[in-house]
Formats: sequence, structure tokens, C-alpha cells
Amino acid sequence: MKTKNTDRRLLAGREYLGASKIDGPLVYMKNTHPIGYGELVEIVAPDGSRRSGQVLDTSDEVVCVQVFEGTAGLTMPGTGAHFMGEPLKLPVSENMLGRVMNGLGQSRDGSPIPQGEFERDVNGEPINPTARVYPKDFIQTGISVIDGMTTLIQGQKLPIFSGNGMEHNELAAQIAKQAKVINDDNDFVIVFAAMGVKYDVARYFINSFEESGVIGNVALFLSLADDPSIERTITPRTALTLAEYLAFDKGKQVLVIMTDMTNYCESLREIATLRGEIPSRKGYPGYLYSNLAELYERSGKIKGSKGSITQLPILSMPNDDISHPIPDLTGYITEGQIVFDRSMHSRDLYPPINPLPSLSRLMKDGIGEGMTRDDHPHLSNQLFASYSHVQEVRNLASVIGEEELTSIDKQYIKFGNFFENHFIGQGFDENRSIAETLDIGWKALGFLPAEELQRLTEEEIEDHWVEVDD
Repeated sequence: MKTKNTDRRLLAGREYLGASKIDGPLVYMKNTHPIGYGELVEIVAPDGSRRSGQVLDTSDEVVCVQVFEGTAGLTMPGTGAHFMGEPLKLPVSENMLGRVMNGLGQSRDGSPIPQGEFERDVNGEPINPTARVYPKDFIQTGISVIDGMTTLIQGQKLPIFSGNGMEHNELAAQIAKQAKVINDDNDFVIVFAAMGVKYDVARYFINSFEESGVIGNVALFLSLADDPSIERTITPRTALTLAEYLAFDKGKQVLVIMTDMTNYCESLREIATLRGEIPSRKGYPGYLYSNLAELYERSGKIKGSKGSITQLPILSMPNDDISHPIPDLTGYITEGQIVFDRSMHSRDLYPPINPLPSLSRLMKDGIGEGMTRDDHPHLSNQLFASYSHVQEVRNLASVIGEEELTSIDKQYIKFGNFFENHFIGQGFDENRSIAETLDIGWKALGFLPAEELQRLTEEEIEDHWVEVDD
């Protein structure tokens, strides 16, 4: 232990004065007592103000602390660190619904955050895999291309792969306003985490929820673009901590929407670069997979609890590259993906979701008789197969000309145009029931002859198919 006459002084048992190094959002302290990984830290600035931090790395020689509010104004001799001896915790309460907070769970809307009923570790509690309940309950988003062909299931993690400039923010707001669990009386709430978004985007989310009247069922964690980038690394964890409390303590059905996960990963890369870590693919740290898995696996249903956590993480693919490390690793962890298409976006088609590369691995267990409608599984397969053939016909037409196509190929072209404009395409505020979605799908198949509908049963064709007159 250092004495008061040294440049390193133990102030209050666990509080030290004098940093050995300050690099970006990182503060390094030497000659401390044994410090635990992830421990909460109060950084004391030379002017006496305090900032929150968390131990990022610890050893016998040095402790590395990431400072969530940034290190502007800190000096090495004048910076103190108070190690709290516990992990970062979030006071949680049902009254946080309807509130706007920053990435640390502190008030951003001008009113004090209600007193928390409990304090929970933002890193979450480990869940026994055998206690998990297999997801199988349908969530209706009101968006046909999702409900009909990439169905979201309660307790699922289903990411949205978008691109810069596309309408993923609008889609996220629409899902938050419209999503509901059919035939379930339990409360359905939204926990919304935005990382690195611009002020106008944050204002858009708040206004959308206020105007639609759902703000009372939404807890918003907003980390803005001009906030310290390090705050983005804790934002999804605080949001998921509240979600776990609402789901597993209060029995609510919770939908967690996180945007943009690319900004989160960029912050991880920034920290790894500052620490001098050996980079992996595209300069991202080698632990990117396990770090993302820590977040995505905090979803699901647990035995003995009526609640559930469903995740819709949104990420913008750099250069629309689906093989980029962020979407690539995300696809390995999650149960499918919803993929935006740049060509659809350029044709002003909303939502610009391409159903062909999109996938919901849990869809088969949450649709059909007693859940959506008995014709849903076969109809979805037929729409997928028919639309896939449309792409082949369009490629052929680009070579030989549309006038040279056969009559059946021309029918596929008409089916494809109707399918895109009326099944995939819908209004920003259009909320379709699953029955309306399936009926539109059958109407699209009316452009094709019955003998082309090989994935449907004769009974289904007789009950639902109606030929469309040219």
C-alpha cells in the first residue's frame, strides 16, 4: 500500500489517485488491490465530478477501465478511481416503461427515473439450458412478408440485415407499434435499444411511439451518435437487463429491438485497437462471436415463468455484404434472418425485404392449424418456390426479351409483380392480420395456373385458390 507521501495514494480503502495512462475511453491504473473483471468503477475527475466505468481487463500489474462518459478533461495525476467491488447494476422497475433513458439507464427525458424495485447485474444471470422452453408461439407483426414467410416466434432471436440508407428504422418502429401475441392475455411490452443513432432518428422513434399511443408500453434506451462511443457497449446489456426483469419476474411478453448492432461492434473494434489486441477478420476482435452470443442468448422462455424475451436485432451490413463478419457471425448464433434488398429499396418498395435469402428456422413450429391457419405452411412454401422461379424468368427475359417468353413464363412475371407490390409492399402504418396476409398470398397465386401449385394440396387449392382473369 502506498503512503500519502507517494504519487500513488490510497484514498478510501478502494479508491486510488493517479492514472498511469489515459488512451481514448480507457484509463489504466497500477498498484491496486486485486480487482475483478467487469467490476464497477467510479472515475473521479480533477474537478471532483464522477463518471461511471467498468473494468475491462485486470492483472497483477495494471487494471484497464473503460469510461462510459468518455475521458475528456481527465489528467493522469489528477484522476482517481473508486473500485466498487461489484459488477455494474441497473435498478429495474415496471415504471421504466414509458421512459426515455440513455445507454446507462439514466434519465434522458428530463424526469427522474423511478426508484428501482431491484438491482440487477447488467451482464445477466446464466440460464440453465434444460430450463429453456422451446419457442412455438406466433407473434403477429402486421407485416405480411414477415408474418407469412419469415414468421417471428415468441422467444426467438431473428435479426434484420439491412444496409445504409434503407428503412430499417421505420420497420423497427412499425414492428414496435404493431407486434402482438395472438390468443395471449399476458402483457406485451417493448424494450428498445438504439446505439449510435443520430438525434433526428431518436426523435423519430419517440414521436412514432407517442403518436401511436404505445409509448406507455415501451422503454427506450438511446445512446446517441454524439455520446461517447464506449456507452454503446453497455446499452444492449442495460436494455436486456430490464427485459429479463419484465419477462421472468413480472411475466410479460417482451420484444427487444436493438439497432444498430453494427455501431455496437464498431465500438468493440475501437476498444480492441486501443488495447493493441491482435485483430481478427476486418480488424474486429477475435472474441466478437462470443460477445454477440452473450447478448443474443439472453432471449427465450423459461420453465416456471409466463414471460418471454424475443429479440429483433437490426444491423446495417457494410457495403451490403452479407458475408461481412457482423452479419456472418450473427447468422450463426440466431435462428434465421430477415434480409433487406437494395434493388427493392431503389424501386421504393417498402419494406424492401427479400424473402428468398430470408429465413426463420423456428417458423415451422409456430404456424399451421390452431396457431395461424391450417393452409399457412403449404402456402408459404408455394409462395417461396413460385417467387424463386420468377427470378429465373426475369434473368431469362433480360437476355432474350420479355416478348420471347412462353405464356407460362409471362404469368410468372405477372405473379411476381403482384407479389412484390401487394404482398411484400405495404404502407408504413398498415397493420395486416395473419388472415389478411394469407388471403393476399392466395390472390397472388391466382395469377398462376393450378397445375403449377405443386406444393399445395388439392383440398387447399379447392378451398382458397381463385384464378385471376387477365
